[in-house]
Amino acid sequence: MTAETIAVASDHAGYDLKEFIKEELENRGFEVLDLGTHGRESVDYPDYGAAMGEAIASGKVGRGVVVCGSGIGISIAANRNPAVRAALCQDGLMARLSRLHNDANVLALGARLIGIETAKDCLDNFLDTDFEGGRHQRRVDKLGTSN
Repeated sequence: MTAETIAVASDHAGYDLKEFIKEELENRGFEVLDLGTHGRESVDYPDYGAAMGEAIASGKVGRGVVVCGSGIGISIAANRNPAVRAALCQDGLMARLSRLHNDANVLALGARLIGIETAKDCLDNFLDTDFEGGRHQRRVDKLGTSN
């Protein structure tokens, strides 16, 4: 059985946290598609949010994690693609609810706003929580393309 592939993307401000997330994903047995950036040199977050959107929309991956300084800009950029439901989370409960009620397929994190342990808690909840469906399905359907 092939391991699920999860994409990661960040700008320069999120690079270090993205690298930590990659390691966590690999430790959990996931394949990782790294969409960049690949260093700390200044780059534009919309490029990496768009790359995540393309990876989700094309079916290369079903889920992803995006990171920038606040998490705001890259989540906006990713959400421009109708196939993406990116949720900016600052704690594990937000990540859990983003999956449970919103069927989020991209976790967005703000590297300058949360620490490593909080990021790990968000990631764990995002990965370990299934969409509840039911009454939430019709709401998710109104958001556009759903997987």
